[in-house]
Amino acid sequence: MRKTFAALAMVASMTAGLAVTADAATAAPNERGACVQAGLGTLKDLGLLQAAAQGQIDYSTLADPVNGPIFADLPEGSFLKLGQVVKLHTTNPELFAWC
Repeated sequence: MRKTFAALAMVASMTAGLAVTADAATAAPNERGACVQAGLGTLKDLGLLQAAAQGQIDYSTLADPVNGPIFADLPEGSFLKLGQVVKLHTTNPELFAWC
């Protein structure tokens, strides 16, 4: 799982410029919170929130670097803890179509 998180973090750093990352880091807390809420809402709408909370979602099935909704190229078997995904919403919101 750490390898998967590291791969996602690497993808995030490779796809996001330093300026974009800096903007995300300095975004107002309410903007970051809105991004997280939109992500949780998306999981709920897709009927995946409980599975996400249990770490049972392979996020590679939702990832497409061009069309999204997660703008990344993730390897098959990218199971992440929900807390890790929430953190990515605050550090790299450009990875998510709803942010």
